[in-house]
Amino acid sequence: MAATNAAKNRKMRQDTLREYITERGSIQYLFDLIEKIEQLDPDSSTFTNELAKYKSALDARIKMAGKYLPDLKSQELTGEGGDALVVSILKKRFDGVE
Repeated sequence: MAATNAAKNRKMRQDTLREYITERGSIQYLFDLIEKIEQLDPDSSTFTNELAKYKSALDARIKMAGKYLPDLKSQELTGEGGDALVVSILKKRFDGVE
């Protein structure tokens, strides 16, 4: 039961953090940094310095987001109410016969 409560608390914290990040626009800031990097002029004398500045800011924000928000693809899937998820797979043959 402790693991269930811990999982519920973790999910609640993650959901709260997702809402905070969405409201604050932190993800939009990441996209803005990427656009700034794309718009840099490679022939500019300050290209290397600006690229390093934007890259370090981008890396730090991505690392922070990854620490608090794990990849969704790595999350366990559960059914309604936290029950085991039942998946039904229908195997079809290439000739259309089931």
